[in-house]
Amino acid sequence: MALVVPQWRVNHEFVEHRCIVLDKRIGELNDEDGTLYRPEIEIEYHIGDETFRIWTYDIHQAYSSGREAKQAILDQFLIDPKNPIEYVCWYDPAEPGTAVLVRNYMWWVWLVLIVPSTFILIGLGGVIYRVLHWGKSTERRAVMQQRVKQRDPFVAGGAASRKFPNVPDDSDITNSPGTTLRYRLPASASAGWQLFGLLMASIVWNGIVSVFVVLAVRGHAKGEPDWFLTLFMIPFVGIGIFLIVLFIRQLLVATGIGPTLVEISDHPLQPGDSCRLFVSQSGRLSINSLRVCLVCEEQATYRQGTNTRTETREVYRQELACHEGFEVHRGLPFETECELEMPAVAMHSFKSDHNGIGWHVVVEGDVAGWPDYRRAFPLIVYPGSGRNMQ
Repeated sequence: MALVVPQWRVNHEFVEHRCIVLDKRIGELNDEDGTLYRPEIEIEYHIGDETFRIWTYDIHQAYSSGREAKQAILDQFLIDPKNPIEYVCWYDPAEPGTAVLVRNYMWWVWLVLIVPSTFILIGLGGVIYRVLHWGKSTERRAVMQQRVKQRDPFVAGGAASRKFPNVPDDSDITNSPGTTLRYRLPASASAGWQLFGLLMASIVWNGIVSVFVVLAVRGHAKGEPDWFLTLFMIPFVGIGIFLIVLFIRQLLVATGIGPTLVEISDHPLQPGDSCRLFVSQSGRLSINSLRVCLVCEEQATYRQGTNTRTETREVYRQELACHEGFEVHRGLPFETECELEMPAVAMHSFKSDHNGIGWHVVVEGDVAGWPDYRRAFPLIVYPGSGRNMQ
């Protein structure tokens, strides 16, 4: 990462500018393999009222063999004090005192990164496949493969009808028949994608942090500790540990707790409607409590400076069922039915560019020896008489 990130920034974030060459030389480094060289060029450039004079060439300033090749590079830049020749350079807008005369990619750096990444992606594919199919029969997997696309109402792109262009489409719900009741509700978010996102966040964050941790450890090992770097990295290491713990927790929930199925007798719903719910929880669990709730969430998207932020707030909750102190045996899922009644003054489902109202059936479990879990299943609520106006 210490080589890849600077290359990416030079080619995508550095700003093109003009400079003149003041001096040039060949830098030398003697080590066990002999003498290594690099081109060094002194340039001058102006940004606003500030003048910068630095020795530079490329972003890495790496040494390598071949003095003749380095001299050929220097010969391309002419020094004329009377009539200075301007050359193109690129400077870092975040740190104007950093600039380069060439932008390029060192292909071998990306090759070194790609090779292990390929094995990581292969392993991730296997983990995600196992998680997505954990505890599911062949028939269930066949049904899942037919669901090419399942969407949350908050991100649904279709409209319920031409009369309600801001009501999300319910086709992703009504196209999945249930085994006990009429429709089977899809989960709002895939456990596999959540795990994948957490794993990638852990890998990227800890990969970057590990570079600086190694530098700090080497300083202590040499007897020249950099205490500022050491203290500065403590919170970043803490965040990395938190991401790893969070990933392990979600992995335990996904693999140790079986699938939760929710089916509904009627859909879509309107304010004041009532219907039956069927909930099935599989696995091999000792459950302290299992709650089924009807939840309404409000979502707002707004700009804060140059950033776009999205906040979600729960505005309504109704407990539909609660079961405490029971065992779930493998191959014999816990099943229950309950009544769902929409509030007569309920706001219908809504989605626009900046606001949204989403209804969910939420199953929350407190499992002995396992982390608590929460699984949400979206509902679509139409305005009054909306179902008959399609």
